[in-house]
Amino acid sequence: MHIIKVKGKAKIPDYIQLRDENFVLIAYFRADRPLKNLEKYGLEGKENILRTLIEELPFGKIQKLDL
Repeated sequence: MHIIKVKGKAKIPDYIQLRDENFVLIAYFRADRPLKNLEKYGLEGKENILRTLIEELPFGKIQKLDL
């Protein structure tokens, strides 16, 4: 799985994209909202780690998500 932080413009907020091994979009959510429904993506129980990663992640850089 891969993660990308997308910079919003004007009134559009920053977003996070989760993509699978083939870079197909599997999740898209606002970076400033609480993380919900992570069990759908096999990430339950990793909310704090993921939140920290999102804060430190540079915009526009694809990063492999190894949790």
